[in-house]
Amino acid sequence: MKRVLSGIQPSGEIHIGNYLGAIKQWVEIGEKLGRDAFFCIVDYHALTNPLAYDPATLAQRTFEAALVNMAAGLDPEKVTLFVQSHVPEHTELSWVFTTLTPLGDLTRMTQFKDKAAKQETVWSGLLMYPVLQAADILIYKADTVPVGEDQVQHIELTREIARRFNGLFGETFPEPQALLNPKAPRVPGIDGKAKMSKSLGNTIGLLEAEESIWEKIRHLPDDPQRIRLGDPGDPERTIVFTYLSYFAPEEVVEALKEEYRRAGVGTLTVKRILFEYLMRALKPIRERAEALKRDPDYVMDALLEGAKRARSVAQATMEEVREKVGLLLPRKRPVLR
Repeated sequence: MKRVLSGIQPSGEIHIGNYLGAIKQWVEIGEKLGRDAFFCIVDYHALTNPLAYDPATLAQRTFEAALVNMAAGLDPEKVTLFVQSHVPEHTELSWVFTTLTPLGDLTRMTQFKDKAAKQETVWSGLLMYPVLQAADILIYKADTVPVGEDQVQHIELTREIARRFNGLFGETFPEPQALLNPKAPRVPGIDGKAKMSKSLGNTIGLLEAEESIWEKIRHLPDDPQRIRLGDPGDPERTIVFTYLSYFAPEEVVEALKEEYRRAGVGTLTVKRILFEYLMRALKPIRERAEALKRDPDYVMDALLEGAKRARSVAQATMEEVREKVGLLLPRKRPVLR
Protein backbone atom coordinates (compact mmCIF):
# COMPACT_ATOMS: atom_id res chain seq x y z
CA MET A 1 0.00 0.00 0.00
CA LYS A 2 1.75 3.15 -1.26
CA ARG A 3 -1.11 5.54 -1.98
CA VAL A 4 -4.78 5.35 -0.97
CA LEU A 5 -7.88 7.12 -2.25
CA SER A 6 -11.39 6.88 -0.87
CA GLY A 7 -14.39 9.19 -0.76
CA ILE A 8 -17.74 9.76 0.85
CA GLN A 9 -20.88 11.35 -0.59
CA PRO A 10 -22.39 14.41 1.12
CA SER A 11 -25.88 13.10 0.48
CA GLY A 12 -27.00 13.02 4.10
CA GLU A 13 -25.91 12.81 7.71
CA ILE A 14 -22.72 10.81 8.32
CA HIS A 15 -23.76 7.68 10.23
CA ILE A 16 -22.21 4.86 12.22
CA GLY A 17 -22.13 2.68 9.10
CA ASN A 18 -19.88 5.28 7.45
CA TYR A 19 -17.76 5.43 10.58
CA LEU A 20 -17.36 1.69 11.11
CA GLY A 21 -17.12 0.73 7.45
CA ALA A 22 -14.91 3.56 6.23
CA ILE A 23 -13.84 6.49 8.40
CA LYS A 24 -12.36 4.46 11.25
CA GLN A 25 -10.22 2.56 8.76
CA TRP A 26 -9.26 5.81 7.01
CA VAL A 27 -7.91 7.19 10.28
CA GLU A 28 -5.70 4.13 10.75
CA ILE A 29 -4.46 4.33 7.16
CA GLY A 30 -3.77 8.04 7.50
CA GLU A 31 -1.55 7.42 10.51
CA LYS A 32 0.59 5.13 8.33
CA LEU A 33 0.62 6.93 4.97
CA GLY A 34 0.28 10.60 5.90
CA ARG A 35 -0.07 12.83 2.81
CA ASP A 36 -0.33 9.77 0.53
CA ALA A 37 -3.71 9.01 2.10
CA PHE A 38 -6.21 10.92 -0.09
CA PHE A 39 -9.77 11.27 1.20
CA CYS A 40 -12.38 13.40 -0.53
CA ILE A 41 -15.96 14.53 -0.15
CA VAL A 42 -17.34 13.47 -3.53
CA ASP A 43 -19.86 16.23 -4.20
CA TYR A 44 -19.91 15.61 -7.98
CA HIS A 45 -21.21 12.11 -7.27
CA ALA A 46 -24.08 13.63 -5.33
CA LEU A 47 -25.28 15.20 -8.60
CA THR A 48 -25.88 11.87 -10.36
CA ASN A 49 -29.60 12.02 -9.58
CA PRO A 50 -30.85 15.62 -9.87
CA LEU A 51 -34.09 14.73 -8.08
CA ALA A 52 -32.35 13.23 -5.05
CA TYR A 53 -30.43 16.22 -3.73
CA ASP A 54 -31.18 19.83 -2.84
CA PRO A 55 -28.90 22.39 -4.54
CA ALA A 56 -29.65 24.83 -1.72
CA THR A 57 -28.10 22.55 0.90
CA LEU A 58 -25.41 20.63 -1.02
CA ALA A 59 -22.59 23.03 -0.13
CA GLN A 60 -23.58 22.92 3.55
CA ARG A 61 -23.77 19.12 3.51
CA THR A 62 -20.36 18.95 1.86
CA PHE A 63 -18.88 21.18 4.56
CA GLU A 64 -20.58 19.18 7.32
CA ALA A 65 -19.34 15.88 5.89
CA ALA A 66 -15.79 17.19 6.03
CA LEU A 67 -16.30 18.49 9.56
CA VAL A 68 -17.65 15.15 10.81
CA ASN A 69 -14.80 13.25 9.18
CA MET A 70 -12.35 15.52 10.94
CA ALA A 71 -14.22 15.08 14.23
CA ALA A 72 -14.08 11.30 13.76
CA GLY A 73 -10.29 11.42 13.63
CA LEU A 74 -9.15 12.38 10.13
CA ASP A 75 -6.38 14.91 10.69
CA PRO A 76 -6.05 17.29 7.72
CA GLU A 77 -2.55 18.14 8.88
CA LYS A 78 -1.55 14.51 8.28
CA VAL A 79 -3.74 13.24 5.42
CA THR A 80 -4.91 14.92 2.21
CA LEU A 81 -8.57 15.79 2.83
CA PHE A 82 -10.40 17.77 0.15
CA VAL A 83 -13.59 18.33 -1.82
CA GLN A 84 -13.83 16.55 -5.18
CA SER A 85 -15.13 19.55 -7.14
CA HIS A 86 -12.19 21.66 -5.94
CA VAL A 87 -9.95 19.53 -8.18
CA PRO A 88 -11.38 19.85 -11.72
CA GLU A 89 -8.93 17.29 -13.11
CA HIS A 90 -11.26 14.58 -11.77
CA THR A 91 -13.89 15.40 -14.38
CA GLU A 92 -11.32 15.97 -17.12
CA LEU A 93 -9.88 12.50 -16.65
CA SER A 94 -13.38 11.08 -16.35
CA TRP A 95 -14.15 12.23 -19.91
CA VAL A 96 -11.01 10.56 -21.23
CA PHE A 97 -12.03 7.35 -19.48
CA THR A 98 -15.59 7.68 -20.79
CA THR A 99 -14.28 7.44 -24.35
CA LEU A 100 -12.53 4.17 -23.45
CA THR A 101 -15.36 2.44 -21.59
CA PRO A 102 -17.83 0.18 -23.46
CA LEU A 103 -21.51 0.79 -22.71
CA GLY A 104 -21.96 -2.87 -21.80
CA ASP A 105 -19.40 -2.57 -18.99
CA LEU A 106 -21.53 0.14 -17.40
CA THR A 107 -24.96 -1.41 -17.85
CA ARG A 108 -23.69 -4.61 -16.18
CA MET A 109 -22.88 -2.80 -12.94
CA THR A 110 -25.08 -4.24 -10.19
CA GLN A 111 -25.57 -0.89 -8.47
CA PHE A 112 -26.68 0.71 -11.73
CA LYS A 113 -29.21 -2.05 -12.40
CA ASP A 114 -30.58 -1.94 -8.85
CA LYS A 115 -30.96 1.84 -8.75
CA ALA A 116 -32.19 2.18 -12.33
CA ALA A 117 -34.95 -0.33 -11.62
CA LYS A 118 -36.30 2.00 -8.94
CA GLN A 119 -36.24 5.17 -11.04
CA GLU A 120 -38.85 6.33 -13.51
CA THR A 121 -36.19 8.33 -15.36
CA VAL A 122 -32.69 6.81 -15.48
CA TRP A 123 -30.22 9.67 -15.49
CA SER A 124 -26.98 9.25 -17.43
CA GLY A 125 -25.01 10.38 -14.39
CA LEU A 126 -26.01 7.14 -12.66
CA LEU A 127 -24.63 5.16 -15.59
CA MET A 128 -21.36 7.13 -15.64
CA TYR A 129 -20.90 7.12 -11.87
CA PRO A 130 -18.25 4.35 -11.85
CA VAL A 131 -16.23 6.07 -14.61
CA LEU A 132 -15.96 9.23 -12.50
CA GLN A 133 -15.09 7.01 -9.55
CA ALA A 134 -12.29 5.45 -11.62
CA ALA A 135 -11.01 8.94 -12.39
CA ASP A 136 -11.15 9.86 -8.68
CA ILE A 137 -8.87 6.94 -7.95
CA LEU A 138 -6.50 6.96 -10.90
CA ILE A 139 -5.89 10.71 -11.06
CA TYR A 140 -3.75 10.10 -7.95
CA LYS A 141 -2.43 6.73 -9.19
CA ALA A 142 -3.75 5.17 -5.99
CA ASP A 143 -2.94 1.48 -5.63
CA THR A 144 -5.40 0.82 -2.77
CA VAL A 145 -9.05 1.82 -2.34
CA PRO A 146 -10.83 1.23 1.00
CA VAL A 147 -14.45 0.46 0.10
CA GLY A 148 -17.52 -1.42 1.24
CA GLU A 149 -18.25 -4.75 -0.39
CA ASP A 150 -20.94 -3.14 -2.57
CA GLN A 151 -18.22 -1.12 -4.31
CA VAL A 152 -15.90 -4.01 -5.21
CA GLN A 153 -17.41 -4.34 -8.69
CA HIS A 154 -16.66 -0.67 -9.35
CA ILE A 155 -13.03 -1.21 -8.37
CA GLU A 156 -12.85 -4.10 -10.82
CA LEU A 157 -14.08 -1.73 -13.54
CA THR A 158 -11.43 0.79 -12.47
CA ARG A 159 -8.81 -1.91 -12.95
CA GLU A 160 -10.23 -2.64 -16.43
CA ILE A 161 -10.10 1.04 -17.36
CA ALA A 162 -6.51 1.34 -16.14
CA ARG A 163 -5.55 -1.80 -18.06
CA ARG A 164 -7.22 -0.55 -21.24
CA PHE A 165 -5.57 2.87 -21.03
CA ASN A 166 -2.16 1.32 -20.37
CA GLY A 167 -2.60 -1.03 -23.32
CA LEU A 168 -3.51 1.78 -25.72
CA PHE A 169 -1.21 4.56 -24.57
CA GLY A 170 1.57 2.99 -22.53
CA GLU A 171 2.04 2.17 -18.86
CA THR A 172 0.47 4.99 -16.87
CA PHE A 173 -1.85 3.79 -14.12
CA PRO A 174 -1.65 1.08 -11.44
CA GLU A 175 -4.46 -1.45 -11.18
CA PRO A 176 -5.78 -0.62 -7.70
CA GLN A 177 -6.92 -3.18 -5.19
CA ALA A 178 -10.08 -2.93 -3.10
CA LEU A 179 -9.46 -2.93 0.65
CA LEU A 180 -12.38 -4.23 2.70
CA ASN A 181 -12.69 -3.60 6.41
CA PRO A 182 -12.58 -7.11 7.92
CA LYS A 183 -14.35 -5.96 11.08
CA ALA A 184 -17.34 -4.21 9.51
CA PRO A 185 -17.50 -4.56 5.73
CA ARG A 186 -21.31 -4.28 5.65
CA VAL A 187 -23.00 -2.57 8.59
CA PRO A 188 -26.73 -3.43 8.67
CA GLY A 189 -29.35 -0.71 8.93
CA ILE A 190 -31.67 -0.32 11.89
CA ASP A 191 -34.39 -2.12 9.93
CA GLY A 192 -32.28 -5.27 10.10
CA LYS A 193 -32.86 -5.90 6.39
CA ALA A 194 -30.45 -3.86 4.29
CA LYS A 195 -27.08 -2.16 4.57
CA MET A 196 -27.16 1.06 6.57
CA SER A 197 -27.75 3.76 3.96
CA LYS A 198 -28.72 7.42 3.92
CA SER A 199 -30.95 6.78 0.90
CA LEU A 200 -32.90 4.11 2.82
CA GLY A 201 -33.27 6.19 5.99
CA ASN A 202 -32.15 3.30 8.21
CA THR A 203 -29.21 5.03 9.88
CA ILE A 204 -27.93 6.25 13.22
CA GLY A 205 -26.12 9.56 12.75
CA LEU A 206 -22.83 10.26 14.48
CA LEU A 207 -24.16 13.65 15.62
CA GLU A 208 -27.81 12.67 15.97
CA ALA A 209 -29.64 13.78 19.11
CA GLU A 210 -29.14 11.37 22.01
CA GLU A 211 -32.89 10.92 22.52
CA SER A 212 -33.36 10.05 18.85
CA ILE A 213 -30.56 7.48 18.96
CA TRP A 214 -32.13 5.80 21.99
CA GLU A 215 -35.52 5.62 20.27
CA LYS A 216 -33.93 3.91 17.28
CA ILE A 217 -32.05 1.42 19.45
CA ARG A 218 -35.15 0.76 21.55
CA HIS A 219 -37.04 -0.23 18.40
CA LEU A 220 -34.34 -2.41 16.87
CA PRO A 221 -35.87 -5.72 15.71
CA ASP A 222 -35.59 -8.56 18.24
CA ASP A 223 -35.24 -12.28 17.68
CA PRO A 224 -38.64 -12.96 16.03
CA GLN A 225 -38.82 -16.40 17.66
CA ARG A 226 -38.49 -15.02 21.17
CA ILE A 227 -42.09 -14.31 22.11
CA ARG A 228 -41.93 -14.08 25.90
CA LEU A 229 -39.23 -12.77 28.21
CA GLY A 230 -38.69 -16.28 29.57
CA ASP A 231 -38.02 -17.74 26.11
CA PRO A 232 -34.39 -18.44 25.16
CA GLY A 233 -33.15 -16.26 22.32
CA ASP A 234 -30.65 -16.59 19.50
CA PRO A 235 -28.29 -13.58 19.38
CA GLU A 236 -27.60 -14.31 15.72
CA ARG A 237 -31.23 -13.48 14.89
CA THR A 238 -31.10 -9.86 16.11
CA ILE A 239 -28.90 -6.97 14.97
CA VAL A 240 -28.73 -5.75 18.56
CA PHE A 241 -25.79 -8.07 19.15
CA THR A 242 -24.26 -7.17 15.77
CA TYR A 243 -24.14 -3.53 16.84
CA LEU A 244 -22.98 -4.44 20.32
CA SER A 245 -19.99 -6.30 18.85
CA TYR A 246 -18.86 -3.05 17.19
CA PHE A 247 -18.76 -1.00 20.38
CA ALA A 248 -18.51 -3.26 23.46
CA PRO A 249 -15.57 -5.39 24.64
CA GLU A 250 -15.67 -8.96 23.35
CA GLU A 251 -16.01 -10.43 26.83
CA VAL A 252 -19.10 -8.29 27.50
CA VAL A 253 -20.68 -9.34 24.20
CA GLU A 254 -20.04 -13.04 24.78
CA ALA A 255 -21.35 -12.92 28.34
CA LEU A 256 -24.57 -11.23 27.22
CA LYS A 257 -25.00 -13.69 24.36
CA GLU A 258 -24.78 -16.57 26.79
CA GLU A 259 -27.36 -14.95 29.10
CA TYR A 260 -29.62 -14.24 26.11
CA ARG A 261 -29.47 -17.88 24.95
CA ARG A 262 -30.69 -19.12 28.33
CA ALA A 263 -33.26 -16.33 28.80
CA GLY A 264 -31.20 -14.78 31.59
CA VAL A 265 -31.42 -11.29 30.11
CA GLY A 266 -34.09 -9.42 28.17
CA THR A 267 -33.53 -7.69 24.85
CA LEU A 268 -34.38 -4.28 26.33
CA THR A 269 -31.59 -4.68 28.87
CA VAL A 270 -29.14 -5.53 26.06
CA LYS A 271 -30.36 -2.48 24.14
CA ARG A 272 -29.68 -0.23 27.14
CA ILE A 273 -26.16 -1.64 27.39
CA LEU A 274 -25.66 -1.12 23.65
CA PHE A 275 -26.83 2.48 23.95
CA GLU A 276 -24.39 3.10 26.81
CA TYR A 277 -21.40 1.73 24.87
CA LEU A 278 -22.42 3.49 21.67
CA MET A 279 -22.72 6.90 23.32
CA ARG A 280 -19.41 6.31 25.08
CA ALA A 281 -17.76 5.68 21.68
CA LEU A 282 -19.45 8.69 20.06
CA LYS A 283 -18.74 11.15 22.88
CA PRO A 284 -15.24 12.29 21.77
CA ILE A 285 -16.42 12.58 18.14
CA ARG A 286 -19.38 14.73 19.14
CA GLU A 287 -17.21 16.93 21.38
CA ARG A 288 -14.67 17.51 18.59
CA ALA A 289 -17.51 18.28 16.17
CA GLU A 290 -18.86 20.97 18.49
CA ALA A 291 -15.39 22.53 18.72
CA LEU A 292 -15.02 22.53 14.93
CA LYS A 293 -18.46 24.11 14.49
CA ARG A 294 -17.17 27.02 16.56
CA ASP A 295 -14.20 27.39 14.17
CA PRO A 296 -15.58 26.90 10.63
CA ASP A 297 -12.67 28.82 9.10
CA TYR A 298 -10.30 26.10 10.28
CA VAL A 299 -12.37 23.46 8.47
CA MET A 300 -12.58 25.49 5.25
CA ASP A 301 -8.88 26.36 5.28
CA ALA A 302 -8.03 22.69 5.78
CA LEU A 303 -10.15 21.71 2.77
CA LEU A 304 -8.59 24.38 0.55
CA GLU A 305 -5.10 23.33 1.60
CA GLY A 306 -5.99 19.70 0.95
CA ALA A 307 -7.30 20.58 -2.51
CA LYS A 308 -4.10 22.46 -3.25
CA ARG A 309 -2.01 19.41 -2.39
CA ALA A 310 -4.34 17.06 -4.27
CA ARG A 311 -4.39 19.26 -7.35
CA SER A 312 -0.61 19.35 -7.61
CA VAL A 313 -0.69 15.55 -8.01
CA ALA A 314 -3.76 15.58 -10.28
CA GLN A 315 -2.29 18.21 -12.61
CA ALA A 316 0.87 16.17 -13.10
CA THR A 317 -1.20 13.10 -13.98
CA MET A 318 -3.31 15.05 -16.47
CA GLU A 319 -0.22 16.50 -18.16
CA GLU A 320 0.93 12.94 -18.72
CA VAL A 321 -2.50 11.80 -19.92
CA ARG A 322 -2.96 14.71 -22.33
CA GLU A 323 0.38 14.04 -23.95
CA LYS A 324 -0.21 10.30 -24.25
CA VAL A 325 -3.69 10.60 -25.80
CA GLY A 326 -2.52 13.24 -28.28
CA LEU A 327 -4.07 16.45 -26.95
CA LEU A 328 -2.27 19.68 -27.85
CA LEU A 329 -0.43 20.91 -24.81
CA PRO A 330 -0.54 24.72 -24.38
CA ARG A 331 3.14 24.99 -23.49
CA LYS A 332 4.50 22.53 -26.04
CA ARG A 333 4.78 23.34 -29.74
CA PRO A 334 4.03 20.36 -32.01
CA VAL A 335 6.55 19.12 -34.54
CA LEU A 336 5.39 20.31 -37.98
CA ARG A 337 5.84 17.93 -40.88
